[in-house]
Amino acid sequence: MGLDRIGARRAPGLALFLGVLTLIDVAMLLAQDAAPRWFPAPSHALLAALSLALIAFAYLVFQFTRRDVRVGLGAMGKAALLAAAFLFWAANQWWPTLPAAGLFNDIAIGLFVLDVFLVIAGWPAETSHGVFGESCGCSEERCETCDCRGSRKVSRP
Repeated sequence: MGLDRIGARRAPGLALFLGVLTLIDVAMLLAQDAAPRWFPAPSHALLAALSLALIAFAYLVFQFTRRDVRVGLGAMGKAALLAAAFLFWAANQWWPTLPAAGLFNDIAIGLFVLDVFLVIAGWPAETSHGVFGESCGCSEERCETCDCRGSRKVSRP
C-alpha cells in the first residue's frame, strides 16, 4: 500500500478529530458562559476564535479528502471561501480591539453571504451536492439526474 493511500485513509480521520476538538471547545465556551468565574477572563476570546479556526481547518481537510464525490476546482474554491469566512470571523473574535477588527468581521459577513448566494445560484454546477453535502433531492435507487454521489448519468428508461 502506497503512502498516498495511507494518507488518504488518515485524512478523513483528521477532519473528524478536528471536528471533535471543535465540539469540545464549543462546550467549554458555553460552560464559560454558564459559569464565567471558573475560567480566566481572556479565555472567552481564545475559545471563540479557536472554535471558528478549528472548524475552518476541519472543513478544508474534509473537502480535500472526500472520495465519494468528484470535487472539482469550483467546489474546492467554495470550500476555501467558507474556510476564509470562518478564519476572518476568528480573527475578529481573537483581536476585537484591533482597528481592523471591524473589517475582519465585515469580510467574514461578506464571505458568508457570498457562500450562501452561490448555494442559491447553484454554483458550482460540477456536483449535484451543495457545500455541506446535501442530497440532490431524489432517492438513490430512482435518481434520474445523478448517482447521488455527484456524477451525472443518463436517465433510466
